[in-house]
Amino acid sequence: MADSVTEAAAKLQIGDAPKLQLDEETGEMVSKGELKKRLAKRAKKVMKDKKPTEAQNAQAGAGAAPKKPKEKTEDTPMDPEAMFKQGFLNDVYNERPVKDVVTRFPPEPNGFLHIGHAKAIAVNFGFARYHGGNCYLRFDDTNPEAEEEIYFTAIEEMVRWLGFTPYKITYTSDNFGKLYEQAEKLIGLDKAYVCHCGDEDIKLQRGGEKGSSSRFRCKHAEQSPEENLQKFRDMRDGKYKPREAFLRMKQDITDGNPQMWDLAAYRVLDKPHHRTGSDWCIYPSYDFAHCLCDSFENISHSLCTTEFVLSRVSYEWLNHELGVYEPMQREYGRLSMTGTVLSKRKLKELVDRKFVRGWDDPRLYTLIAVRRRGVPPGAILEFVNELGVTTTNSLIQIARFEQTIRRYLERTVPRLMLVLDPVPVVIEDADEFDGTDITVPFSPKNAAMGDHKIKFTKTVYIDRSDFREVDSKDYFRLAPSKTVGLLQSPFPIKATSFTKDETTGKVTEIRAIFDRETKKPKTFIQWVGGEGSGSKKCEVRLYNPLFLSENPASAEGGYLNDLNPESEVVYPDAMIESGIDEVRSRAPWPEAAGEDKLGKGGPESVRFQAMRVAYFALDSDSTDDHLVLNRIVSLKEDKEKN
Repeated sequence: MADSVTEAAAKLQIGDAPKLQLDEETGEMVSKGELKKRLAKRAKKVMKDKKPTEAQNAQAGAGAAPKKPKEKTEDTPMDPEAMFKQGFLNDVYNERPVKDVVTRFPPEPNGFLHIGHAKAIAVNFGFARYHGGNCYLRFDDTNPEAEEEIYFTAIEEMVRWLGFTPYKITYTSDNFGKLYEQAEKLIGLDKAYVCHCGDEDIKLQRGGEKGSSSRFRCKHAEQSPEENLQKFRDMRDGKYKPREAFLRMKQDITDGNPQMWDLAAYRVLDKPHHRTGSDWCIYPSYDFAHCLCDSFENISHSLCTTEFVLSRVSYEWLNHELGVYEPMQREYGRLSMTGTVLSKRKLKELVDRKFVRGWDDPRLYTLIAVRRRGVPPGAILEFVNELGVTTTNSLIQIARFEQTIRRYLERTVPRLMLVLDPVPVVIEDADEFDGTDITVPFSPKNAAMGDHKIKFTKTVYIDRSDFREVDSKDYFRLAPSKTVGLLQSPFPIKATSFTKDETTGKVTEIRAIFDRETKKPKTFIQWVGGEGSGSKKCEVRLYNPLFLSENPASAEGGYLNDLNPESEVVYPDAMIESGIDEVRSRAPWPEAAGEDKLGKGGPESVRFQAMRVAYFALDSDSTDDHLVLNRIVSLKEDKEKN
């Protein structure tokens, strides 16, 4: 007996712990040999099911070359600068290979950024950084009717969270005076005029419904520069109400490009501005302000999405007509996701009608929601880099995004034991090990993560799903008279009896003993120590897709009819081992991108793999007394979703 105890105690050290692997089909932790046997058995069954008939063999012929087995490749990350070294962005740089690269990320501060904006941030800031240049964060704040302080703050936070530092933070409103001067200059060149037409008139001027009639220029374009200048100043001085007058650029109404059909340059708005107050009652349009602000800031490469391809002509026209410095605009494909919604209107409805917790609900794909869910910023950058940058729009399945996250977390976060639905197991002959410290590695693949100690207790908690009242041959976890291994424990355990709640029918306690004879059980399960072990109760939120289909917008009855009733599953009484304390103190996991130093990052930077369960992060609802965990992604891809 003493020898077996000594031997068991020795097993509690890292080096002697069995090296286990996840059986992805069953979710069980098994030895390498056991997994090899299972895989061989399954492969044999598949081959038997697919065994060709003699007729099929005859048709195939004897000369067919045997298929080469797939080579196993190491899961190593791509070169993080790959998208700048080759392809579209490399070509863009070579078009204008200047020494001083200057780019800008120019969001409108009228909403929260979503996953598609992460690509724009990575492209603009990353392009400048790769070429040793600078990138501005410029808020395109030309619409005071939609802008709020919360959006300015959130946008800057997301840029920094992704690991980028703006060269300068600027605002289009910084240039309202200069933009006004350029508008007067354009009028003086007879290249702009004040128009009083309504929407229907403008539609007819541009060819009517679906271009059914000839295009023609507005009669107001015949006004003299002097008359236009006076009217424009009257607009500035508040003599016109909104929609009574607006400044249009005099471009080329005969051009086949709609972006040359005398676009609006200034309009009247009866709304104080977030930064300039009531100094102005006229505001420049995007088509007027954007290219000029690029010019004012000496942007070398103005990188935007392909929806602005047609705008390149008007962009270049305006800078050329005014004789100012001309940046180079080039367009890349935008990033979108299937299986979700990204439009501000739809997101707002979800929030306002309480279908989700808020704009940062982990089921959404706003960047603040993706961050709260626990997705590391480095995983997002890796995802963008893997997709590459071309002129083709990317419509990506959520599963593809999660695949990158899963691979990233696998190599960067520690492992802990968590049980979602705990049931106590009393090991009746474990007195000599009660309170024993067990040394456990944070990662079996990365020794640099270190290790930690957990206490083994006579009463442990396992997940309810790991116990069956009635055994079967194809079941390898705990059942009456059946043996299962507990990860890192001295011996496997064998269930001897259990008790149930007569009302609910649920098992309330399992009794077990050490199986000191079985050296290598077929399966290992995770567990959490009982009283005195330092384990903690926690609330676990398992997030599934918010929508049932890949295209919620096309669902019968609208996207709200496509909501998934199982998009959030909560386990209020889950338990996690004491190692969570050290993981919290050493966060962020990993130290990368905008979370590159100890303590830099919110609760979501406390990330770990719960063995046999999923990857998790601490939620912002957590307190010192109540831990809340969000599932980031599952341990393996759900093939049914693809």
